[in-house]
Amino acid sequence: MTVATLAEVLRAAVEQRRAVGGLVALGWEDARAYVEAAEELGAPVILQAGPGCRRNTPTPILGKMFRTLAEDARVPVVCHVDHATTVEECRAGIDSGFTSVMIDGSHLPLEDNVALTARVVEEAHRAGVSVEGEVGVVGYADGIASQATSPEDATRLERESGLDALAVSVGNIHLSEAKMTSIDFPALAAIAARTRVPLVLHGGSGIPVAMRRRAARECRVAKFNVGTELRMAFGAALRHHLAANPKSFDRIEILLATAPALKNVANDVIRALWRP
Repeated sequence: MTVATLAEVLRAAVEQRRAVGGLVALGWEDARAYVEAAEELGAPVILQAGPGCRRNTPTPILGKMFRTLAEDARVPVVCHVDHATTVEECRAGIDSGFTSVMIDGSHLPLEDNVALTARVVEEAHRAGVSVEGEVGVVGYADGIASQATSPEDATRLERESGLDALAVSVGNIHLSEAKMTSIDFPALAAIAARTRVPLVLHGGSGIPVAMRRRAARECRVAKFNVGTELRMAFGAALRHHLAANPKSFDRIEILLATAPALKNVANDVIRALWRP
């Protein structure tokens, strides 16, 4: 069985100065394509169920789906709840077989973020589940603005919560459709120097490949969340299939037609992060 925790996978990545793709999944077809891509490369992968995914499909169903893929895979697969904001959301993930949860208290005052993260860590670790936290605010393209992570806040959240991975804000943004994010490497290096756990960059779709690899090699960034570029590949493949097959109406046929493109893009993402 190749079900893995986030702590296990990221620990190995840090030791090898590599990073793992946290790939945002919205259903069976894309999650399976991501695992197949990881298997071809012999690399671990993190299947992520974000808030939108969990609103559309109940967490217990997603847990069974991710676990089925993980248990049948030939590589380590982490089943991860992304951007939970309450203990209850994290508990639902833990009870549903997820091996990792992210508690996002970045919108809270630091004191409350620390307390919330520590409470989730206590419950999750008791169940053998890893925890990712966040300090600073990673903004959204055409949305809320970012707030840079301070090394002091990162140190405190790590020390007082006992988390396994720490997401930080150093110029990365969510939902960027172009590779244009400028990472503040001095700020990232300062955070890395003050902390010990693996670091995480959300908004990986907007970070050029060369920057991803540099952050992994130099600054202990062991996880990049990637969603937008995968969804863009899905949309393009879907439009192409329907344009070429205007009478197509079978849901399975239509969604399966997007799998090769998703697998190819996932392959590119995973290879760039995991290769030595």
